[in-house]
Amino acid sequence: MEQQKPTWKFPKEFWLANFMELCERAAYYGFFIVLTLYLTNVVGFNDKETGVVAGVFFALLYLLPPFVGAISDKIGFKNGLILAFSLLTIGYTLLGIFHTKIPVLFFLTIVLIGGSFIKPLITGTVAKTSNEENKARAFSLFYWIVNIGSFTGKTVVPSIRQGIGLEYVNFFSAGMSFFALLFAIFFFKTFSTSNNGKTIADVFLSLRKIFSNPRLLVLTLIVSGFWIIQHQLYATMPKYVIRLQGEQAKPEWLANVNPLVVVLFVVLITQLFKKYKAITAMLIGMLIMPLSAFSMALSKTVEMNFGSSLNFLGIISTSPLTLMMIIGIALQGLAECFISPRFLEYFALQAPKGEEGVYMGFSHLHSFFSALAGFIMSGFLLDTYCPDPNTLPLGITEIQKMNYYAHAHYIWFYFAAIALSAAFALLIFYLVTKKSEQTKNTVNA
Repeated sequence: MEQQKPTWKFPKEFWLANFMELCERAAYYGFFIVLTLYLTNVVGFNDKETGVVAGVFFALLYLLPPFVGAISDKIGFKNGLILAFSLLTIGYTLLGIFHTKIPVLFFLTIVLIGGSFIKPLITGTVAKTSNEENKARAFSLFYWIVNIGSFTGKTVVPSIRQGIGLEYVNFFSAGMSFFALLFAIFFFKTFSTSNNGKTIADVFLSLRKIFSNPRLLVLTLIVSGFWIIQHQLYATMPKYVIRLQGEQAKPEWLANVNPLVVVLFVVLITQLFKKYKAITAMLIGMLIMPLSAFSMALSKTVEMNFGSSLNFLGIISTSPLTLMMIIGIALQGLAECFISPRFLEYFALQAPKGEEGVYMGFSHLHSFFSALAGFIMSGFLLDTYCPDPNTLPLGITEIQKMNYYAHAHYIWFYFAAIALSAAFALLIFYLVTKKSEQTKNTVNA
C-alpha cells in the first residue's frame, strides 16, 4: 500500500483551534508581560509580595494542565473550550475592574484555572485533527501560531499601558478571550473523544512515577536553572527597564526579541544538531545562558565607556541598556533553541515503553520549580537593587534618586551565577550518565 504524502490540508476544527490559540496567547502574553507591574503599581503589592503572587500563579499554570486535562476528557473538547474561555473572559474583566489585593488573588485564580484548560484542549485538538503523515506539520503550524500570538500581544500592550492605563491591558485580554469564546460556541463542532481518558488518580500516579525516576528528576531540576533566567523576561525585565528608563520605555517590545529568535532559528539549529545526543545540544544551550544574563549586566559598563546614547551609522540611536537587553534576550532565545526541543526528546526517551504520554504530561515540570524560585528571587533582588520609586524618600533630588539605582545591574550577576551553576551541573550530569551507560554496555556485552 502506497504511503500518503504529508499535506497542509487540515479539517476546519484544526484551523479554528489554532485561531483560538492565537487569541488566547495574545491575551495571555499581553497580560503576563505586565503582570508584575500591575500587581505593584495598580494593586499595591510590594516587590517581594509580587514575586510570590506571580511565581505561584505562573508555577501552577504549568502544574495544573495534566489534571484539568483529565476533566476535559470527561466533558468533551467543545464544552472544555467554552468553559476555559468563559473563565478567562470573566477573570481578565474582573482584574480590569477591581484592584484590591484579596479580590485580585481570587480573580487571578479564575484566570489560572481557565488558562490551565487551554493547553491540553488545543494540543489535543491538533493531535486529533491530524494523522501520522501530517502530524509534524500540524504541530509546527501550532508552534508558529503560539509565537505569532505572543508577538502580537506584547506589541499591542505598550500603546494601551501608556495611552489609557496599565489596568486596561486586562480588558484587551478579556476581549481576545471573548472573541475566542464566540468561535468556540458558534463554530467549533464537537467530535468524539476516547472513553479511556485518565482520571485525576491516574495523573497523580504519573507524577509519582516522575519523582521516582532520579535521573529524570535531577535533569528537570538542572534545566530549571535555565528557565529561572528565562522567566526574568517577565519577572524582572519590565520593572527593571521602566524604573531605569522611565514610563516611555517599552519592555514589551524588548521581550518580543525572544520569540523572534526562536521562530527564526529553532528549526535550523535542531536540524544542524540532530545527529548529536540530546544532552550535548542542551549543554551548548546551557553554556549560552550565562552569557545572556552577563550581557544584561554590562549595560552600566557600556554606558561608562561609550556614553548614554549609542549611534549606529547615523541611522539608529539607542541606549546601552536597550542594546544589552536586546543582546541578552536574543541569547536567551538562541539557548532555548538548543534546550527546549531536545529536553522534550530526552524526557520522552526516559519513559517506559507505552508510558510516553504519561511522562510527557509533566514535561514542563521544570517551569513549576523555576517560576517559584525565579519570581520570588526577582522580588527580593528588585527590592534591594532596583526599588519601586514609590518607596523612595520624599523630596530627594534626581542625583540622590540615581544613587538608589547605581547597582541595579547587579541583579543580572546573580542570574548569571545561577545559569553558570546549572551549566556546570549539566556537564557533571552528562559525564556521570555517560560513564553509567558505558558501564552498563560493558556488563551486557
